[in-house]
Amino acid sequence: MIKEIIVVEGKDDTVAIKRAVEAETIETGGSAINQSVIKRIKLAQQRRGVIVFTDPDHAGERIRKIIASRVPGCKHAFLTQEDAMSKGDIGVENASVEAIRRALDNVRTDYESKATEISWEDLMDAGLIVHPQAADRRLRMGKLLGIGYCNGKQFYNRCRMFQISQEEFQAALEQFYKETGELQQ
Repeated sequence: MIKEIIVVEGKDDTVAIKRAVEAETIETGGSAINQSVIKRIKLAQQRRGVIVFTDPDHAGERIRKIIASRVPGCKHAFLTQEDAMSKGDIGVENASVEAIRRALDNVRTDYESKATEISWEDLMDAGLIVHPQAADRRLRMGKLLGIGYCNGKQFYNRCRMFQISQEEFQAALEQFYKETGELQQ
């Protein structure tokens, strides 16, 4: 049984989570999160802790941002778009039991007030921003770091939020170079 309550977008996500693990969920009902849902999430965070587990798409990212801004200290689980894809549809409900368990084994905690060692320049040097293949590189690095895919600014914010250390970042970057066959810069 997972101690924390998992926040998902809808009923199908709850079914998928319960197929994979023994856990309780709160459903946001989509990206229009109302105040009563936020209150339930705050109470869950105070009593048991919360894991935000939304779809790896724009709407899921929007929900994740809303919750993180209103309920500090949440944990976050991320699926890759590849793990959440079925017949052109992206969602937690499409993920395999193994992918869901893997994402929950690699949750990240939102440390809102602490700064990261990763700088904007580190992201530029790694080709994660201002680079012709920056989006693809962020997709791969997000997967290696367990923080999911996002745009450059959000990638930087997630590195800060989840306190990605310089060592962790460099290890993921080395793995990236190994997997892609690119020469280290």
